[in-house]
Amino acid sequence: MRIALFITCVNDTLYPDTGRAVVRLLERLGHEVVFPEAQTCCGQMHYNTGYRRDAQRLAVRFATAFAGTGADAVLAPSASCAAMIRDNHPRLAEEGSRLARAAAELAPRVHDLSELLVDVLGVTDVGAYFPHTVTYHPTCHGLRLLRLGDRPYRLLREVRGLELKELPGAEECCGFGGTFAVKNPDVSAAMGSDKARGIASTGAEVVCAVDNSCLMHIGGTLRRERAGVKTVHLAEILASTEQEPARV
Repeated sequence: MRIALFITCVNDTLYPDTGRAVVRLLERLGHEVVFPEAQTCCGQMHYNTGYRRDAQRLAVRFATAFAGTGADAVLAPSASCAAMIRDNHPRLAEEGSRLARAAAELAPRVHDLSELLVDVLGVTDVGAYFPHTVTYHPTCHGLRLLRLGDRPYRLLREVRGLELKELPGAEECCGFGGTFAVKNPDVSAAMGSDKARGIASTGAEVVCAVDNSCLMHIGGTLRRERAGVKTVHLAEILASTEQEPARV
């Protein structure tokens, strides 16, 4: 399968290892990965803060960048960005612009990593090896908009050497919420502390998620509280093998 990678802003600027892990994983499974260099932002931040016209321009740019790739699917290793494209680009399309309508047509082919692997590629055992205790935080967009359900858990349970720990209060928000953390820092920090305590209580070495933005917020809280728990994106766990182990 030909798969186009939408790296997303946070991964591109702060977590490039996640993008590398995605490419390594998909190529190991025998798929072709293409990277449209004209890609920029999905427009989520603009849309959520009321800048609809700016968000529409970015939706147009997304459609332009990815429509010509000839890809069977588009992978966004971020549930929040995938949800923005699938749920909100079609809404932006209703507000005009021929190219924005093209973005709406592209949206159904955009997937989070766990959706792509389980639903599109039909695989749960990706040949990964990660000898650590892990707990999984289901991020808000993955849980409530993409409705990922047990897909990430199914993938993690097939990883050799990995012991999966149940996270208390797993469905509670970590407190990041993009601009929410900027506008409501005290509430955001308190929610982050609650999430960090739940993670620490599992005794896990690693907490993983499908959004590095949430892991950034959680990781900062864990470091400040000296919890000794690392944050790792799901893609990096699934790309890890005995020959090429993930850095923890």
